Order: sequence, then structure tokens, then C-alpha cells
Amino acid sequence: MTVKNNLLRLLFFTLVITAILVAVTHTPQFLKFYYPYPYRNLIELNAKEFGVDPLLVAAIIRTESHFREDAVSPKGALGLMQIMPETARWVAEQLNLGTLTDEQILSPEINIKLGTWYLASLLKEFNGRLDVAIAAYNGGRGRVSKWLHNNTWSGHYHDRHQIPFPETRQFLYKVRAAYEKYQRLYSHEKSLSPTKNHVRINKVQDE
Repeated sequence: MTVKNNLLRLLFFTLVITAILVAVTHTPQFLKFYYPYPYRNLIELNAKEFGVDPLLVAAIIRTESHFREDAVSPKGALGLMQIMPETARWVAEQLNLGTLTDEQILSPEINIKLGTWYLASLLKEFNGRLDVAIAAYNGGRGRVSKWLHNNTWSGHYHDRHQIPFPETRQFLYKVRAAYEKYQRLYSHEKSLSPTKNHVRINKVQDE
């Protein structure tokens, strides 16, 4: 009986601890450790300027670099928003920022401005289709346009399995999941009032 009682006692305490851990890990305070919001002022400033939801920008940064400003991918993408140098210089030209060095592109102030403008341009090009713009941010606007034109991908989230590139498929899934979390955690905060022409979702769902 003693062994049985000890086992029951152990099972009871295990269940209690598990329940406490589940409750704690689902609190907003805990989730904000996994979905932080650094560079908030820069993100909101540029999101307002270019008409993009700042929480979408935050979700992309978390997915791309986990907010590491010195991040450099094996392919050469730079900074918080993981912009390829040629894309960064093209965007800089559109914004009259002059010719940028890689070091300048890595700067959070410049990187967030370039990435947010580029995201806004994709949303405009694809008529506000969120999933298509997210996929194009990773896979390239020309490539995604071709997928849509050839009916390779419908452009809908529930058809993401049709996306030929596994990396882009995963990127779309991760950004949408992160975006949902950022909306849950931060959308009620006063400083995040919607800016003009935002494309927003309340939960991860099909377009």
C-alpha cells in the first residue's frame, strides 16, 4: 500500500505541476518573452509612414532574424528584416537614400525602413493579398507572380502546400503564426492604433 500511495502522490503532484506550467506558459507575460517587441518605435514609425501594420512587420522580423540586427544569412541577406543587398539598394534608390554599404543596410534604422517599404510595395502590388505578399517577401515577387499566373499556387493560405519552395512555404506558415501571436499580445495596447490602409487579420485563417 505504501508504494501505491507514493505512486498516487507522485502522480498527483506531477499533474498539479503540469497544470501550473501550462497555465503560466499561456499568460501574456510569459508569451512576450517568446514574442518580444524590440525596436518598437522604429517599427511603428516606419509602419505608419508606409501604411503597414507594425505587428506584421514585427512578425516578419521575428521570423527572419529573431531581432538580431547583425544577422547575415548564408545567402547574404542582411539585418533584422533579412534584405538581400541588391534589393536593399534598389529600395534605397526609390527612397532617395543614396548608395548604401552593407554596414549601413545592417543598421536597424535603415534596415527597418527598407524592409517595411518593400513589404508595403508587395502588399500594393498584390492588391493587399496578405499571404501572397508574405510569400513574395521570401520567395521573390517575380517568382510568386509566376506561380499565380501558372496556377501553381492559388495564393490562398490553405493551399500553401502548393508553393514549390519549402522555405517559402515554411516562411508563410511561421509569419502568419507569429502575426496572430503579436496581435493577441499587443493589438490592445494604445500605442498600436491602426494606421491607414493596414492589412490585418484577427487569426490565422484562409484569405
